[in-house]
Amino acid sequence: MGLSAWAGFFCLALAMERHQNDLWARSFSQGANWLLRAIGWGLLVLGLVVAVQAKGWGFGLALFSGHTSAAAGLVVVALLLINRYHERARQKA
Repeated sequence: MGLSAWAGFFCLALAMERHQNDLWARSFSQGANWLLRAIGWGLLVLGLVVAVQAKGWGFGLALFSGHTSAAAGLVVVALLLINRYHERARQKA
């Protein structure tokens, strides 16, 4: 459940032109961006379904909310660290 939230948010972040340029110094095609968004939202919905089936609507929604908050934070930190690594590599070159 938490892994699907993290992967979903990572796919949604990769669908953004800014992150594509930061990570690969280029932008993806419209089709690739659409596919990343679809996969990202699909993974988030999957995580919601799993949480609700496992814990019921009340606790499942609360659990899903916590997992998505943590996953979004992890994606932000991961993108920040990757960007800093790339910046340092560019400065050394």
